[in-house]
Formats: sequence, structure tokens, C-alpha cells
Amino acid sequence: MTVTEMEAFVRAYFEACNTGDPAHIATYFEPDAVHYFPPGMYGGPFRGALEIGKRWQYAVENFGSYWTVDQFMGEPRSRRAVIEWSHFKRKQHTVLRGDEWYRFSPRGLIEEIRAYYASPQDKTLAALELGGFDYAGRGYPLNAPPI
Repeated sequence: MTVTEMEAFVRAYFEACNTGDPAHIATYFEPDAVHYFPPGMYGGPFRGALEIGKRWQYAVENFGSYWTVDQFMGEPRSRRAVIEWSHFKRKQHTVLRGDEWYRFSPRGLIEEIRAYYASPQDKTLAALELGGFDYAGRGYPLNAPPI
């Protein structure tokens, strides 16, 4: 995929999300795709293409959800992209903002999304990270060097 194709694909995925049609949404994902969120949000990661579609269907029907892609950056060589987005929960008169990291499969479908939300730091948590994400297995540092 080129950068232009990646951006068009992500924007088309958001258009599908806004329809609330779970089968249509699922066509943008590998069957075993995972969508990660901060801990405690939405009951944990969404696992599976159709499950992701069903969860966005629920949001559209119950919250009046509508999403926009506000910024896009893509890197075709690594099959990764990052976006800034806005999520308007129109029935609640709320807007959420954040960004997402995308990993695409060799077939050009989404295999992983990692969502990060713009919000104040929760002082009750020692680790502010995505729920269910295998930081150790992916080689992320788990500890800072001693002071």
C-alpha cells in the first residue's frame, strides 16, 4: 500500500464505522484483529473483525457515535499508520479525542489498532498503558533505570 492508499483505507473504515453496519466494518479487518484501549474502557480489547463491528454498531445506536479522522501519517514499508481522531457521542453531548496506531497485514487489512485517549492522568494507577497489550512480549521496556 502507498501512503495515499493507506489514508484512503483508514478514512473508508471510519465511514463504515459511522454507518454502524457490523458486517461492513468487519471487511476492513483480518478475522483475528484486535483493537486495544486503555484499561477499564469498553470491557477490554475488542477481539475479532465482526466483534469490532458489533461494538461500533452498539456505539452508533446507543450513543449517536460519529468519528472523524483529523490527521494521518502512514509508513508503507512497515505497514503502520497513526491518526488523530475525534469521537462525537452526540446523544451524550460529549467529544473524545485521541490517536490510534494501526498495523496492517500483508493483505492490506487492519490486524491491530492501539487507541490512546487525551485525558488527565489517573493518579490511582501505577502503570498507564493499554489493557491486555503484551508490552513485554513486544520488547517494550518494563522498568526505568534506577535513580
